[in-house]
Amino acid sequence: MSRLTHIDQNGNAQMVDVGAKDITEREAVAQARITMQPETLRLIVEGGHKKGDVLAVARIAGIQAAKKCPDLIPLCHPLMLTSIKVDLTPDSESSSVLIVARCKLAGRTGVEMEALTAASVAALTVYDMCKAVDKGMIIGEVRLLEKSGGRSGEWKA
Repeated sequence: MSRLTHIDQNGNAQMVDVGAKDITEREAVAQARITMQPETLRLIVEGGHKKGDVLAVARIAGIQAAKKCPDLIPLCHPLMLTSIKVDLTPDSESSSVLIVARCKLAGRTGVEMEALTAASVAALTVYDMCKAVDKGMIIGEVRLLEKSGGRSGEWKA
């Protein structure tokens, strides 16, 4: 098992020094899924929600979350993201919304946390906007799907 990079030899938390790493194109894709009552999904899809366009607001929230990742997750580096895409796809068969977030940059450290944060906050935003009609929604399947760039190269779930 490899050593945890955010823990020093004395067991103290530390921010990893990435100054000597090469600048490479890096990308990460993460997902989350929020499952709800069929009526709630229908309300979202048909645009009948009194708070407005749930999917558009959740998309913006996910983009903002990726940009704020170092403010939310201790020891994350502030990054100059070059692209953040958050796609929300309603799925009537599973009565859910699948959220896929993709973050890119040219830098010295990866963007996995930014993609995971974007997907998670987008799901939380759907919950927030719809909780008045469906408190039983379930947020799940939050995971990294793929990453590329850097020393470790390509990885796919």
